[in-house]
Amino acid sequence: MAEAIARHYFGKSIYVQSAGVRKGEADPFAISALDEIGIDAAKHKPRTLEELEEWEGLNFDLIVSLSPEAHHAALELTRTIAADVEYWPTPDPTITQGSRDQRLDAYRNVRDGLVYRIRMRLKS
Repeated sequence: MAEAIARHYFGKSIYVQSAGVRKGEADPFAISALDEIGIDAAKHKPRTLEELEEWEGLNFDLIVSLSPEAHHAALELTRTIAADVEYWPTPDPTITQGSRDQRLDAYRNVRDGLVYRIRMRLKS
């Protein structure tokens, strides 16, 4: 969600890529939550840090991690690249139980938190 949000608000004025610590699939709840605010992420293909590095290298000024596991991986990367690392603790909406609406609400909460933080952090 974070990559799609950053691209939506900042377009090509910044270079942004996302990666996870584990291989994953596109999440239909994340796609739905973004679609509600006019962001189309249906074509996004999740990739791992290793895939990102192989694809185009790791030339970033800032790495933002959203989970403890991702933060640890980001700190490991900074042993070999010069980048700032920020940790934005973010709840994992995939562990939410309940109805479809309850689960989608968890994704909306994450989406809205990311929209706020990304806009505040990356504004000129």
